[in-house]
Amino acid sequence: MAISVFDLFSIGIGPSSSHTVGPMRAARMFASRLKNEGLMAHTTAIRAELFGSLGATGHGHGTPKAVLLGLEGESPRTVNVESADARVEAIKSSGRLSLLGMHEIGFDFDADLILHRRKALPYHANGMTIFAYDHEGALVLEKTYYSVGGGFVVDETVLEQEGAEGENPIVPDDTVLKYPFRTGDELLRLARETGLSISALMLENEKAWRTEEEIREGLLDIWRVMQLRRARHVPRGHPAGRPQGPPPRRELGPPAARRG
Repeated sequence: MAISVFDLFSIGIGPSSSHTVGPMRAARMFASRLKNEGLMAHTTAIRAELFGSLGATGHGHGTPKAVLLGLEGESPRTVNVESADARVEAIKSSGRLSLLGMHEIGFDFDADLILHRRKALPYHANGMTIFAYDHEGALVLEKTYYSVGGGFVVDETVLEQEGAEGENPIVPDDTVLKYPFRTGDELLRLARETGLSISALMLENEKAWRTEEEIREGLLDIWRVMQLRRARHVPRGHPAGRPQGPPPRRELGPPAARRG
């Protein structure tokens, strides 16, 4: 199984990639599908149901908030977290929700967002189903999504198709890496055999997915967000809150990886 550093670290609303980032993406996907299929104008009501772990622990992980913001078109990477709670409270108090920020519908938070604490869906513990209805109460669209970890979302239609073909519906990334390893000992052995540092070796593996420029910019982007969050939330005067300069470029890879 291959894992990228960007599978381990991603920018998104907290506190959980599987319970917050994934559900927000799923809700946004649903709203976008309504728009792309020409169904949004016919939609007057939405109901979202959360199952398994999402239903059992969703309130503590901010899942309802993530779903509402996703339906309004927000992305985990760009949502304004400072105003997120106020926006959710506005939806609750007004009983109105704006799909993708362009089509307003009625929304009853208690009746239209249901957390099933003891029900689960077949393919994964983090399942959710979203329904759209027209003014007569007829179903316009129904989709089920699974938040399978790391902020990744899978449409149940894909899982059903792959399952019917006898394949494992949820499979690990089988990308071929230049320096594959399974244990820390194997990683150290590869470093000795190649003469590469661990960071240089991992950079070579990351190139299986992205260019070196994309890797470096992506890592620096994650670093910038970390610094921003620390500056906002660590008390003034605390050692951990002191601003840090950008990491030296050499820490992201060896000189040899930059020559040529």
